[in-house]
Amino acid sequence: MTAPKRKKARANGEGTIYQRKDGRWEAAGYVLSANGTRKRVRVYGITRREAADKLAEKIADSNRGLLVATADSTVGDYLTYWLGSVAVHRLRENTHTRYAACVRLHLIPGLGTKKVARLTAKDVRTFLDRLRTTCQCCAQGLDTEWKRCCAIGECCQKQLSASTVTYVHSVLKSALEHAVREDELPRNVARNVKTSAPRPRRFRPLTAAEARQFLDAARADRLHALYELALRTGLRKGELLGLHWEDLDLTTGTASIRRSLQRTRTGGLTHLPTKTRASERRIALPTECLRSLKKHKERQDRERETAGSTWQDSVLVFTTPTGGPLDPANLTRRFRSFLNRAGLRRIRFHDLRHSTATLLLEQGVDLVVIKELLGHAHIGVTAGVYAHVRPRLQRQAIDTLGNALGPTEEDPEDPPAMAAVR
Repeated sequence: MTAPKRKKARANGEGTIYQRKDGRWEAAGYVLSANGTRKRVRVYGITRREAADKLAEKIADSNRGLLVATADSTVGDYLTYWLGSVAVHRLRENTHTRYAACVRLHLIPGLGTKKVARLTAKDVRTFLDRLRTTCQCCAQGLDTEWKRCCAIGECCQKQLSASTVTYVHSVLKSALEHAVREDELPRNVARNVKTSAPRPRRFRPLTAAEARQFLDAARADRLHALYELALRTGLRKGELLGLHWEDLDLTTGTASIRRSLQRTRTGGLTHLPTKTRASERRIALPTECLRSLKKHKERQDRERETAGSTWQDSVLVFTTPTGGPLDPANLTRRFRSFLNRAGLRRIRFHDLRHSTATLLLEQGVDLVVIKELLGHAHIGVTAGVYAHVRPRLQRQAIDTLGNALGPTEEDPEDPPAMAAVR
């Protein structure tokens, strides 16, 4: 006769763990709630170890004084827990800061008192509709601090843009998705809510003539090499400012993009990984960039001699006159001033990147090559951002084909205008 399988002894503080009828493992234990009372939490896993680890993590968070949220928590408590215990480990600092502001200004005031387990798609839709039509000056109490808007009986109707409402929705979806993955919620109700897609941000990239004017004017600027590299390669601002001399091979004419220089709230100017894994790449450098970079290196060597002991040896390609890192905000101000001096219309620094891609597309460069140069994660990103160029390219392609085929004898001398491309 087979002996009955002995139950595995529970480790001290492990809580209650058992296998459910559906095959999953459930672990339950006690943690401290937001009001200081003990509450029982349940977590699930495919294996016993997975369930035990999840419960141990919640108990450890509780012991460190962090809020431990469950389906019984309010949306406000859950979002606070998610920001402090989950999102903080998965997001860049600046992104986490924007998420936290979104939660503080919009999600907690609008949905914070509702129970996570009882949150419905209708609740989310109603909240987003209200967010879209409510004056934020009134909602955030700004008119009580300054005598304006409702405080003087004249509402300014300062409403959120469609893109901001979409952003708030995406933050809520991300937070609830974690609860679904942790088996604390059966489904993500925010995913069932559809929001109107915001209009894509319109930008006007430099034309070929404007680009030539830009490059001509840049030759007299201290940051000539940076501006030329930005327009000819499409590198992001942070990628340019994060370049080290060791990243450049001026002999073979290549650059390795490994990091980005960003300003964060806690760390100041900080070197961070590139935006995505695809953003870490190796690109070819145009001959013109090689020449300007060599001249820039000579200038930097002279600045080092002039600075003497005050020189900051940062190994960065683009620095201040004393060798320190260039602040992204300061570069933006310098760029605007440069455009004014050059007599060029005002554009964002990031529009140089758009100009690179647009000009390459208009020259017939393959979309895959442009995607690799820009470091986009997916070719769909490249195709979507630069969709405005395609109708013009289609016209050029059709005209090229027409020239190759030539007119037929039956063709009238003045053919009707081609129907609009759909």
